[in-house]
Amino acid sequence: MKPVIYGLSGPVLTPDEASFFRAAEPVGFILFGRNVVDRPQLRALTDSLRELTGRDDLPILIDQEGGRVARMKPPEWPAFPAGPAFDRLYDLAPQSAIQAARANAQAIGLMLAEVGITVDCLPLLDVAQPDTTEAISTRAYGREPMRVAALGRAVLEGLAAGGVVGVVKHMPGHGRAIVDSHHLLPTVTASEGELDVDLEPFRSLAGAPMGMTSHIVFEAWDRERPATLSPVIIEQVIRGRIGFDGLLMTDDIDMKALSGTAGEKAAGAVAAGCDVVLDCWARMHEMEDIAGRMGDMPERSRARLDQAMATLKPAEGDMGELLAKRDAFLALTT
Repeated sequence: MKPVIYGLSGPVLTPDEASFFRAAEPVGFILFGRNVVDRPQLRALTDSLRELTGRDDLPILIDQEGGRVARMKPPEWPAFPAGPAFDRLYDLAPQSAIQAARANAQAIGLMLAEVGITVDCLPLLDVAQPDTTEAISTRAYGREPMRVAALGRAVLEGLAAGGVVGVVKHMPGHGRAIVDSHHLLPTVTASEGELDVDLEPFRSLAGAPMGMTSHIVFEAWDRERPATLSPVIIEQVIRGRIGFDGLLMTDDIDMKALSGTAGEKAAGAVAAGCDVVLDCWARMHEMEDIAGRMGDMPERSRARLDQAMATLKPAEGDMGELLAKRDAFLALTT
């Protein structure tokens, strides 16, 4: 098995993709709006991926956060609020915010499980700052580490009850970035002491099954390499100071914060200590480049994968009841 998660080009698995994926044996797949039409189509697509790999516990990922980051959209699926909605409610009623976040996440989980998706790239545990890039501030759960951790824990619990695995992101924290790593490489100059604030939510949820790195240079830890490519940050900060021992995946390796070819970036991330590379764009030449540079998934990483997917359990709950519960709590802010 290759330590990579690939994207797909469209709403069905093409013959070329099926042939390549069969040979490459990736860890799993990630879906985007281009892969989503309606319930029958999406269920057929995820079933075809399980049939291709022969793995019932296949990680099939999606970014379904709510707000601006939602691959499954109305009118086929309901819209969901982003993190700031729960942050605002927390100002008024912390326990109500936690219950609303858990109900919201459980409803998302039910929606994903229905169409065969097993992993949601949520929650963000990034602690926002006054100048945080909008790419994060419009999605984050707030500026207080305890609040971010409490809401993040509720989201992980809700997703699990809804039948999917959650991913904490973006380790070791994206809140101090003032530029969008989709387009530029952020550099954070905060001291080690100041960065303790960013680590707190991740420490609180260090037992999460999966985590995602950030493409950010933290000068206090490694002045030359972004977290995704830094063995210092991965081993000493993420695995060490945070204490995270779950499956660690990169953020999308194609983001402009990183330089080099797809294969070079992927190989660098694995060499730095990431368990899995996330390659989202389904460009065959890039997927082949990555596969050609990858050895088999190391035993320790495979154990982390198996442990993470073992947390997957049958979905439970009623979508209508969960949404009504969430909305009743969120109405307190209007």
